[in-house]
Amino acid sequence: MTDDAKIARILRRVKTIALVGWSPKADRPSHRVAAYLAGRGYRVIPVNPGQAGEMSGFGEVVRGSLAEVALEVGPVDMVDIFRRSEEVGPVVVEAIATGASVIWMQLGVENAEAAAKAEAAGLEVVMNRCPAIEIPRLGL
Repeated sequence: MTDDAKIARILRRVKTIALVGWSPKADRPSHRVAAYLAGRGYRVIPVNPGQAGEMSGFGEVVRGSLAEVALEVGPVDMVDIFRRSEEVGPVVVEAIATGASVIWMQLGVENAEAAAKAEAAGLEVVMNRCPAIEIPRLGL
């Protein structure tokens, strides 16, 4: 279980977030969370191979992969994952390879094996939480 102090520390420390599974559709949770985080001052890099090269609504070009983000933007602090739990493993492997320091799995997303791999590589992990809920809940 992730405690509030850890979540608050992470959300205060991170500046750049790669949001994997971003959707250009405004009614999708990934789109709303990305817009919320960008509005809170985080740099949010949307990641969606089907939308790569397009412009997001918050001033960032959509990237096709975390490797592309690392090449064009540099390492990100946090990888926020909007993917099915069984699809998290490869995202975590790529996040480790590209130098991220936090893996954040969204509401309903949990993968203990991927989390253990990330933690073994020195990354912090949050599962089954949403930063857009946690920020106001914790008064950040």
